[in-house]
Amino acid sequence: MLTIHHLGVSQSDRIVWLMEELSLPYRLQWYDRKDGLAPPEYLALHPAATAPVITDGDLVLAESAVIVEYISHTYGGGRLSVLPGQPNYFEYLYWMHFNNNVQGLFFAKLALGGKSDGDAARVAGFVKRREDGYYRFLDQRLAKSSYLAGPEFTCADIMVAFNLTSLSLFGGRKIDDLPNVGLYVARITARPAYAKAMAIAGPGAQRPGS
Repeated sequence: MLTIHHLGVSQSDRIVWLMEELSLPYRLQWYDRKDGLAPPEYLALHPAATAPVITDGDLVLAESAVIVEYISHTYGGGRLSVLPGQPNYFEYLYWMHFNNNVQGLFFAKLALGGKSDGDAARVAGFVKRREDGYYRFLDQRLAKSSYLAGPEFTCADIMVAFNLTSLSLFGGRKIDDLPNVGLYVARITARPAYAKAMAIAGPGAQRPGS
């Protein structure tokens, strides 16, 4: 059975969400953070030392976009994915990778740490402009489409949601000024599979038995 190695309060909750959307069986292996960081046993799972990580037999996979596509095509019959040749394939590709674009800027802001000297201020200004541009485009897209890749819910929505919900808990950009994004978040978080996944592995969930 596929195992999701779940680091508490991390992006691995999106893999639980995907499995619930596809009604697939899985095993959840929980890891608690220590002083906010992943414990050594989690870091030992994969050389990249990032969350999420899954194991499937001898296969060990990291990186959310890789994992969700692997699961969708290997166990979900391609449901929630968009294939080359479909008219919305390029929209799907863009939003599948939006996550890393936004989080790169988020970590840049953390590294700057509020510094206001000349070079840091210039970098901070660049980061803010780029971040605002990404989120402005997101809001424009959702003014035209119910979901990111088109009229149907896909893995791209699973990939992007963390940035719009949980990332603000760590200082990420809020979405209060983005009306279409706000409506979209309300729409996707109302999905039964999302609610179940967050109860199991979301930011407010606790290790079973604790």
